[in-house]
Amino acid sequence: MSQNETGFQLALGERRFGRVNWLGLQTLAGREITRFLVVWTQTLLAPLVTAALFLLIFNLAIGPRRGDVMGVPFLQFLAPGIMMMTVIQNAFANTSSSLVISKVQGNIVDTLMPPLSGLEILLGYLAGAMVRGVVIALGIACGLAVVLGLFPAHPVLALLFVTLGAVFLGGLGIVAGVFAEKFDQMAAITNFIVTPLAFLSGTFYSVAALPPVLRSLSQVNPVFYLIDGLRFAMIGTSDAPIGLSIAVCLLASCSICALAWAMLQRGYRLKP
Repeated sequence: MSQNETGFQLALGERRFGRVNWLGLQTLAGREITRFLVVWTQTLLAPLVTAALFLLIFNLAIGPRRGDVMGVPFLQFLAPGIMMMTVIQNAFANTSSSLVISKVQGNIVDTLMPPLSGLEILLGYLAGAMVRGVVIALGIACGLAVVLGLFPAHPVLALLFVTLGAVFLGGLGIVAGVFAEKFDQMAAITNFIVTPLAFLSGTFYSVAALPPVLRSLSQVNPVFYLIDGLRFAMIGTSDAPIGLSIAVCLLASCSICALAWAMLQRGYRLKP
């Protein structure tokens, strides 16, 4: 190949290390994982303590007077919802905080300047969210096994829904982090979008007990299917068919990741 041809290909953007920059992707993913591991008391221990407090408070306030829900004790019904809520909140926080902090501190250029495509940046950020979500889920699962004697009825499905939850909210965190320019905007997105999605999705109740209008609203919330699917995987019962939950979660995760990919590829609100 002539020197002119080589220069022409490089001008078109062909990367000399192949179709995928594995070293760059690995480096970005490692950075995002290390980022939450170095402050594990805040990013891993604190969510585990919060989940335990939720279960303790509900047990003290409601548990003794509440009968079985969907054929299982109330705490066993509640546990999968608490687990998924904790996973998705931390997956969202991992990607959104990383982007917003980089933008505010002005070092987002360190991520944009290396030869990484939009897809590689997306996968690097999602890796951190997925690892953090899975580690938290495993920690909660171990606690549930020791304290409640609750073991997953379908372990593979449980891992699938935890991963999908981390991917969906990790992707949403990237979209929010790209859109937000400062911390108060990020706080508004968290308070008015993420928290309602988590709390109004069957975390603490069965949607079958809701009035028809509220039940219909809950069933268009993707987080409902994440929580309901994990509940089926943990205790073997759910409000929606498990096949429908998997399909909705896959579609929601792919859709939000496609949007995040497009924003990163264009450099929307990232490049001057």
